[in-house]
Amino acid sequence: MIKTITISLLALVAIGFVGCKQSKPADHSKIQIVTTLFPLYDFSNQIAGDKAEVILLLPPGVEAHSFEPKPSDIVRISKADLFVYTGPLMEPWAEDILKGISNNKLSVINCSATIELAQEKDCNHEIEHEDHDHDGKDPHIWLDPILAQKIVNAIAEGLAQKDPVHKDFYLSKSAAYNEKLTSLDTTIRTTLEKCKSRTIIYGGHFAFGYFARQYGLDYLSPYAGFSPNAEPTPRKIAELIETLKNTGSSYIYYEELLEPRVAKIIAENTGAQLLLLHGAHNISRDELDKGITYLEIMQGNLERLKLGLDYHESN
Repeated sequence: MIKTITISLLALVAIGFVGCKQSKPADHSKIQIVTTLFPLYDFSNQIAGDKAEVILLLPPGVEAHSFEPKPSDIVRISKADLFVYTGPLMEPWAEDILKGISNNKLSVINCSATIELAQEKDCNHEIEHEDHDHDGKDPHIWLDPILAQKIVNAIAEGLAQKDPVHKDFYLSKSAAYNEKLTSLDTTIRTTLEKCKSRTIIYGGHFAFGYFARQYGLDYLSPYAGFSPNAEPTPRKIAELIETLKNTGSSYIYYEELLEPRVAKIIAENTGAQLLLLHGAHNISRDELDKGITYLEIMQGNLERLKLGLDYHESN
């Protein structure tokens, strides 16, 4: 889980920090938006267009749960017009940083503020975890396209309040993007209805609870909770190996940006093939350079789910 940092001294250092390097000088004629996770970065770009400059706080390739902000990151937040984050359960470090910033022009968008977060057990009908991360609640709201629409709306409303001159522009862009999310939802739903299997077998820390709930899927994971620092027990690994053998499944999914050590062990013992199920917390340098989008990540996930869940056009 992300470590909470002590902010008092760090904030003082950060506010006076002048050595922060950026890839290019900020255009201060535009709204300055700092986002934490990749989906928030992509959504903000889609909504703001050329009216804002959007910064992704996480460096490419850094796993989101292990991210610890540097003084230069605090400088970026303190100088921004908008700070967009998932919420205090996903980014607990943000609360302390925001308390130490005196920038009155900074508006904060907590994207989970209007969403009722599910308990882990509510999103997982297959496994009862003995312990819980994120206060026992699932913060991965962006992986459900319907909940993603609420995130988009929150960002659009925040932009409209910050820059009322361009309110209609932001609301129009968000409405158009939400139509794409509706289309994504329909495609996922109709595709998964033609899959024989309803259980995702996952060798990593499962972030797809809302996704599974939305589309009537179950999942199996050897990990308890969402934290990448958690370790699965040998018993859970053995159970998953046995499940794969009994069901005859040929695939096991792994998560992005982490070495799929456990998934590889299970694959080696079952002959299963590894498939990526991208949680979209963050992206690699290569993905960033290629300009990958949230929609593309989710469409790629769907194609790999078709393989792992035994899709048949005739179903």
